[in-house]
Amino acid sequence: MNNFLSGSRKIWLLPVMSGFFIGTSYIPFPPWASLFCFVPLWLFWSRQSTLKDVILGGMMTAFVFTLIGFNWVTYLLHEFAHLDWSFSVLGMLIYGLIAHLYVPLAGILWFVGYRKFKWSDQLSLAMMAIITTLCERYSFTLFDWNFGYSWFGANLPIFQWAEIIGFSGLSAATILCNIPLFIAWQTRKQNKGKILFATVITGFIVLNIGGLWLKERLQKPDASFTTLMVQVSTENSEKMAAELGKGYSKEILNRYTTLTDSGLNSHKDKKIDFVLWPETAFPALLGDQFKNNALPLALSEFLQTRQLPLITGAYSVDDKAQLITNSLFVLNKDGEIISPHYSKTILLAFGEYIPGEQFFPAIRDWLPATGHFARGLGPTELLTLNNYKMGAQICYESLFPVFSRSLANLGAQFIVNVTNDSWYGSWQEPYQHMYMTLARGIEFRRPVLRVTNTGISTVSLASGEILERSPIHQPWSGVYEVPYLKHPTETFYQHWFWLVPFVLWGALILLFTLGVKNAKN
Repeated sequence: MNNFLSGSRKIWLLPVMSGFFIGTSYIPFPPWASLFCFVPLWLFWSRQSTLKDVILGGMMTAFVFTLIGFNWVTYLLHEFAHLDWSFSVLGMLIYGLIAHLYVPLAGILWFVGYRKFKWSDQLSLAMMAIITTLCERYSFTLFDWNFGYSWFGANLPIFQWAEIIGFSGLSAATILCNIPLFIAWQTRKQNKGKILFATVITGFIVLNIGGLWLKERLQKPDASFTTLMVQVSTENSEKMAAELGKGYSKEILNRYTTLTDSGLNSHKDKKIDFVLWPETAFPALLGDQFKNNALPLALSEFLQTRQLPLITGAYSVDDKAQLITNSLFVLNKDGEIISPHYSKTILLAFGEYIPGEQFFPAIRDWLPATGHFARGLGPTELLTLNNYKMGAQICYESLFPVFSRSLANLGAQFIVNVTNDSWYGSWQEPYQHMYMTLARGIEFRRPVLRVTNTGISTVSLASGEILERSPIHQPWSGVYEVPYLKHPTETFYQHWFWLVPFVLWGALILLFTLGVKNAKN
């Protein structure tokens, strides 16, 4: 009996082990366990006889990797929601329980099918992997992470395959690679296990060599521009005071203009084509209807005096909706706004809007402090300056490949992303968000310019090479010479955007059909 209890305890370590493997393979950690991180959980599931234990195992895995990979939520709750640290930790624990429910959901779907149709071991494993992959792909989360980004974070050439299948495709391939390593572990004392393990390692090496080839075959840029990026690192308390009209507006604008002048003076030998300021950097309303206000006039005079174009984030107003917008403006060297400007479309839930408010307006009475922003028109137009065609993104709109694909289809020569990551601390999120943003440049082979309030500000080239990175939570300015293509070509991923989900769903339908057919026989 004691031996049975001991063995029972040990088997419950398997989902915890998977959670540890997954969490410690997230950026900023190297992806050391990505190819086998689900193996312990799948071993656990395959040994269960009750749905309750399958669900509990999935919950344990998701809870552990969420605590490890996304513990910055604790800092967010303390800084943004102004919760005491004890309540922030409690909020993190709750988030850990609900953030990645796709794992237990995958277990439920697999177990119900396995019990009903009595799948063979081989078919059961294949279904387990495909269902897990699809549940991960379509999981509902505010931070759309996937396993493909870790290869980019580790700078392994395999990430170059994103121009073929996207980072979501790399994520799917990473999870599916757990299948041969699952079998290799089960047959580790046999030659079959050793051969499977060697095959996976060989395949991984070949794919990395292929990634180097994909990079080398890229079309050479035929143009370039020079930009000055400015990161002032404004404190949240000052920024919020300025937004509420309680001071600091002049001081913040002065910091941006002073740091911009400092950057210009440090690079007098370079012709700066435009300056880039971050999300809502300009500390007042901007737009044609506000151009005669004091701070817009001061900004216009600053640019006109220096004959300096500027791209900056700022709040504006949607006249039709009579709501504030989170926008991105282009101003020419005379300080005049160039139309159109872009307003953020994918808003942050509970930060910029309340989900379901359009159907139940009374929710606003329960959460009166929540932001209420108008949505933009989406990636339907490009920003222009001189002859540049620029794709605009604000903050985490960069996490959605379909958004960037629309910009690429419009002919964007490069992507401009403005962000404010000041709510998340300096440990994990700034690195995770940076790589997720720059990933879009690899999928569509365009440079990405990313400037933030507190870091990390940088530029990535179409090749995926990341140039100088700004420090975190420090004032900084940097000058970048960015090569680009005037007429960038369409990538395979851009053209065949829905290929990977089509293949995954096709595989699921095929396997399910085989399972039903075998059950009838």
